[in-house]
Amino acid sequence: MTTTSATGTTTSTGTTSTTSSALGSLSGNLQNFLKLLMTQLQNQDPTDPLDTNQFTNQLVQYASVEQQINANTNLTQLISLTQSGQMLQGSSMVGHTVLLDSDQLTLQDHAAMLQFTADTAGEASVVVSTASGTKVMETTVTASKGANIWTWDGKDSSGKQMVDGAYKVTITGHDSKGTATALPFTVVGTVTGISKSGSTLQVQLGGLTADLADVQSVVQ
Repeated sequence: MTTTSATGTTTSTGTTSTTSSALGSLSGNLQNFLKLLMTQLQNQDPTDPLDTNQFTNQLVQYASVEQQINANTNLTQLISLTQSGQMLQGSSMVGHTVLLDSDQLTLQDHAAMLQFTADTAGEASVVVSTASGTKVMETTVTASKGANIWTWDGKDSSGKQMVDGAYKVTITGHDSKGTATALPFTVVGTVTGISKSGSTLQVQLGGLTADLADVQSVVQ
């Protein structure tokens, strides 16, 4: 069952509340200032009138602060609209297969796949571990120069079927001289959901959660 969910959406609300509080405080201070100004003007000595330059400068400062607060409000609303648009766009990926930049492998329906790149032909060792670091299985494959595909049936070294979820994976290439090199790879999986953590959009591939920005491409 595919789901599209949103969590951690309190950022915009909290910012809006803070902005409203700031505007309320500014308005209250301005009213007190104007009352004080009117009182002093009414009681000033006609032969020695008050210098209004200071009051004028303070009024300008109030206006400047109010404009800044309003600008922040507009920016917050714009960010919220942008995130909503990104969420809608991301939800269109649900059900599609993607290439994801991740150091974890997603086991979905007892199957997993990744694509790795080798600079030279040779052997490569693939190690799959649990999130806690317990080794699940290790295998050696023959890699060709360039892009390679590796699939896993979800079984550990003893043949036991592992549960679906996210597993750590490392791939190490070995050249003809025996030099070991970590090989870069991308994970292949089906998008099952889109969520938001704070201001970051995330994608779910079964039990694997990653930033939406880490999606390299949509395969199908």
